[in-house]
Amino acid sequence: MAGKNEMDEWDALAAQIEGETSGQSARADGLSGSSSPADLKKAADDFLKQHKNDILSDDDETEAPDADAINEAGAARIEELEMQIATMKDQALRTMAEADNIRKRAEREVQKAKVFGVEKFAADVLSVYDNLSRALHTIDGQAKEELGDNARQLVEGIELTEKDLTAALGRHQIKPVAGLGSKFDPNVHQAVANIPHPEIEKGHIAAVMQQGFTIGDRTLRAAMVAVSAGPA
Repeated sequence: MAGKNEMDEWDALAAQIEGETSGQSARADGLSGSSSPADLKKAADDFLKQHKNDILSDDDETEAPDADAINEAGAARIEELEMQIATMKDQALRTMAEADNIRKRAEREVQKAKVFGVEKFAADVLSVYDNLSRALHTIDGQAKEELGDNARQLVEGIELTEKDLTAALGRHQIKPVAGLGSKFDPNVHQAVANIPHPEIEKGHIAAVMQQGFTIGDRTLRAAMVAVSAGPA
């Protein structure tokens, strides 16, 4: 575009020179007729030399870019890109944190499902444990020794069944609550009586009427207990 403007200016200048030289030739012919073509060419060359620097300097002034404007535009663009990067980084961090929270929450839910998925079934199985336990408690050590071989084997089989059932419950994180002699805990114990006891400290379990169980960190069934009031 700059080259086209320059050519246009040179064409206009050449036309002006041609007009001036034609006028000068006409005047010279009318007056004396002494000017030669060589004199006219020399005059044109002198005119071009005189105005060439002015024309080129005008072109430089109009076409030279503004350095300050370029620097300001570049700084503004850099600032805009930095803001975009900061925003994208913040969004990425938030997305990663949310994904991590979802993963941890899902893991907790899966773990709870594994532990508490058998809660209702375990509560029903406890009635079987209670029946086995009551059957064994009706026979003390002396009565067991007085039993015949067949009856003694039957009692031993019941004891083994109770032991295996307790182990099976433990594999599913179903564990018995601390009983006789342990400190009373309202979270896992249900007090049904308060009795004096010469050997057990006050506030501790003096007797267990029904064994309690926990599943994971929950109480599956509270133990029915009698709490010691201390010596009479």
